[in-house]
Amino acid sequence: MSHVQTAQGAAVKRPKKRSAFSNRKVDRAYYWMVVPAAVIFGLFLYVPFIQGVAYSFTNSQGFGDYKWIGFKNYVALFSDDRVGHAYLFTFLIAIAITILINVIAMFLAVALNSNLWFKNGFRAIYFIPYTLGVLVIGYVFKYIFMTPLPALGRALNISWLSESLLTSEHYAWVPIVFLAVWQGIAYSTLIYLAGLQTIDGEIYEAASIDGVNGWQRFSKITFPLIGPFFTINLVLTMKNALGTFDQVVALTNGGPDSKTETVTYLIYTGGLTGGEYAYQTANAVLFFIVLAIIAFVQLKFFGNKEKI
Repeated sequence: MSHVQTAQGAAVKRPKKRSAFSNRKVDRAYYWMVVPAAVIFGLFLYVPFIQGVAYSFTNSQGFGDYKWIGFKNYVALFSDDRVGHAYLFTFLIAIAITILINVIAMFLAVALNSNLWFKNGFRAIYFIPYTLGVLVIGYVFKYIFMTPLPALGRALNISWLSESLLTSEHYAWVPIVFLAVWQGIAYSTLIYLAGLQTIDGEIYEAASIDGVNGWQRFSKITFPLIGPFFTINLVLTMKNALGTFDQVVALTNGGPDSKTETVTYLIYTGGLTGGEYAYQTANAVLFFIVLAIIAFVQLKFFGNKEKI
C-alpha cells in the first residue's frame, strides 16, 4: 500500500515541462489553444497588412504589371486637397460623435443604474439600436431626412430645415453624426453600466450621511471610480468614429460635391473603383499610423488621470 501511495505521490509531484523560451512551467494545452489561433490571426490580419504596405510603394492599379516607385504615393497624399479635406472632415465629425456618445451614454447609464421602475426593460430597449444593421437603419433615416423632415421644416417656416439636410453643403454632416451617435450610444451605455456595477453601495450610503448632493455624488464619487471605463469608452468611440463608413454610404455617398467624404470612404471608392489601388493603400497605411498615435495619446493622457 505504501509503495502505491509513494508512486502516486511521485506522479503528482513530477515537474511540468518547461518552455524552450523561458524557465516558466507551462502546460501543453496552452500551446494547443494559442498556436492555432496565433497562426490564423497572423495569416488573415498581418500577412494582408504587410502586403498592403508593400503595394503602397508601387504604382499598382490592383491588376496587371506594376513597378516600385518608392515614397511617391506618400508624398502625393500630402499635396492632395481631396485627401486633406477627407481627413479634416473625419476628425471633426469624430470629435463631435465621441463627445455626444460619451455624454449621453454616461447620463443614460447613471439613470438606468438608479432605482427606476422597469429599468431592466429600459436597458434592453436602449441596446436595440446596436443590434440593427447600420445600412438598413441608414436607409430608413435617409427617407426621414429626405421627406418628412423637410415637410416639417416648411410647415414650421424654418428655412434651413425646409430643404433636405442630405443635399446641403453646410449641413450634410448632421445626419451622419446623428446616425452614428444614435447607434453608438447603446454599446457605450453598456460599458458605463458595467463600470457602475463595480462601485460599492456603502460608499453612496456614507456620502448620503455626509449630506452630499446629486452633482457632488457624481463628480466626486461616480465619475472618478469609473475612470478606467471612461478611458476605454473614449478610445473605442473615437476609433469607431474615425472609421465612419456605413453611415456615409447609406446617407450621402460622399456628397454633395465630396463634402462628406471620410477617409475610409475615400480609400474604398478610390482604391476599388477609382483605379488608385496603390495610392489609396498608401492612404490606408498612413491612416493606420494616425489611428495608432491617437489611441496611444488617449490611453496615455487619460490613463494618467485615472484615480484607481
